Amino acid sequence: MLSSTQSAKSVLAPGNLRKVHHIALNVQDMQASRYFYGTILGLHELTGDEVPVTLVELVASGKVANFITPDGTILDLFGEPELSPPNPDPEKTFTRAYHLAFDIDPQLFDRAVTVIGENKIAIAHGPVTRPTGRGVYFYDPDGFMIEIRCDPEAS
Repeated sequence: MLSSTQSAKSVLAPGNLRKVHHIALNVQDMQASRYFYGTILGLHELTGDEVPVTLVELVASGKVANFITPDGTILDLFGEPELSPPNPDPEKTFTRAYHLAFDIDPQLFDRAVTVIGENKIAIAHGPVTRPTGRGVYFYDPDGFMIEIRCDPEAS
């Protein structure tokens, strides 16, 4: 690994990386996670011909579920029933990733907070209002932090 004082011998040029291809999460309870991402958060689950050819067998066997975000990023859930449960204290992050953030129209932000509450999902932080917008942080069924955020409303 390079330290901050070392020089890279070669680098990718700005713009070589075009977009996030997919995000993959290991989940302990596939059904709970499919319900959370598909029903509560309203992401579209890929089925039939929508499933990438490389994942058809894993999806058919129930080991993987794929969702698509409104901007086209694929969220892959990989079932790992033997996955160690997260620390009972959700403040103790169990990976180097901090959270996954979804953008929402500012007019729908309060509705999202209501949906989280109605589904008895514990809110970790917020809702908070910052110069960068509003956000609310909560956990998926495996303890991974999710944020729903919006830009500040135009005045």
